[in-house]
Amino acid sequence: MSKLGQIGAKLHRGEVSYDFIGHRKFWFGLSIALVVISLGGLFARGLALGIEFKGGVEYDAAVKVTDSTVDDFTNAVKATNAKGLGDPVVTTINNSKVRVQTKPLAQADVGNVRAAIAKEAGIPAEQVTSQQIGASWGKQIADKAILALIVFLVLVFAVIWLYFREPKASMAAIIALIHDVTITVGVYALIGFDVTPATVIGVLTILGYSLYDTVVVFDKVRENTRGITGSNRFTYSDATNLAVNQTVVRSINTTVTALLPVGAILVVGTVVLGTGPLKDLSLALFVGIAVGAYSSIFIAPSLLAVFKEREPGMQALSKRVSAKKAQTAAAAAAPVAVATSGAAPRSAAVQDTARKADRATGTAPAPSSRPMRATTAGRPQPTRKPRSKRGK
Repeated sequence: MSKLGQIGAKLHRGEVSYDFIGHRKFWFGLSIALVVISLGGLFARGLALGIEFKGGVEYDAAVKVTDSTVDDFTNAVKATNAKGLGDPVVTTINNSKVRVQTKPLAQADVGNVRAAIAKEAGIPAEQVTSQQIGASWGKQIADKAILALIVFLVLVFAVIWLYFREPKASMAAIIALIHDVTITVGVYALIGFDVTPATVIGVLTILGYSLYDTVVVFDKVRENTRGITGSNRFTYSDATNLAVNQTVVRSINTTVTALLPVGAILVVGTVVLGTGPLKDLSLALFVGIAVGAYSSIFIAPSLLAVFKEREPGMQALSKRVSAKKAQTAAAAAAPVAVATSGAAPRSAAVQDTARKADRATGTAPAPSSRPMRATTAGRPQPTRKPRSKRGK
């Protein structure tokens, strides 16, 4: 068995454990800090919406990419002085193609920009492809994405409620999902990656990953807390902490297994391809899977424990468990107290002095006067005859 497997077995048996629930204030504080940073980046920098959301014109041309390709094409497009051009976005694709994105342009300006790109690339204008994307189409995508997110959250709340028969579990899971989405979107704002339809797909996908790990942990919590109010051994928080320890290795294994291929796609999409849907999709998946695993271990179970510990039955259970622990501690300390409070044995000198005093007053028994057997050297000792030879 591997070392990680041995640790997992010990965690499952309860031989070793980490107090996830007991340190919840630290993890809540860390999550709040991450959410605040994400919201700060979102409001301060905003999202770099792709052309699919804000509309515009996109040009593609085959060209041998060099170190100055981006600057050369940016200057060539700006030289057209097209109305409402703004700052064009120039990116390279796989060292063999250049892509230029501009704001919406008039039809005449679209042709002028295409001609400038073709001249800079050294190819006929007919070989430069262009497509105009209206802002209304991007708005429809954004509206549908928000609607899909709301429907998803409502369905998740209902399904978890029906499965666990516990609305507090649904609340904890939904808060964890909102936490994951907020941090993922904040990372996009801070890094400056373009938000495209692939990004929306990635964000909706990570919700499933986060929810999967959370349901696994909650299922173990339900198993450990079945009939817990009829005993006085563990509190709800203790049972929840045990459930997290029993599933943490499994969560780590599934998360690492999912992150490795997604990380490879992210590297290829960012370093090799430079742009495109792979980069947008893989970043959302990578950040979302990592944050989802974190929230499933440190946030969602702690929230569930906090919600449940407020119930009167769980509060009474906590009092009984505390009373039993105090009674056990007192019973363990009692033998030690008795041993330390007993009379100390008198020393040998004190005992000897006491004996002498007793003998002087006649209260102590005298030494034994039993005669000692004397040994006579060289004198033959009589021997006793056997019974059969006596009288002969």
